Amino acid sequence: MITSEKKQAVIADLASAKNDTGSPAVQVGILTKRIEELTAHLKANKHDFAARRGLLQMVGKRKRLLKYLAEQDGKAYLALVKKLGLRK
Repeated sequence: MITSEKKQAVIADLASAKNDTGSPAVQVGILTKRIEELTAHLKANKHDFAARRGLLQMVGKRKRLLKYLAEQDGKAYLALVKKLGLRK
């Protein structure tokens, strides 16, 4: 589970305005941190299939948000992918 401090750091890093917590870029950033933590958990607990299903759902949601962002603003999409270190 992502801590509130890590979540606030991601929001502060990716927010376009002071109160921006729901933009696609912020949502992708939060999902990326959650995916990283869950991936580390699954490396230690290979048989946690419920967590694996949750991970796959998060990856799918992040993929949909990135697709939406790419359609709306291609430059912002490329900047976000580069900043988070994701593959295109």
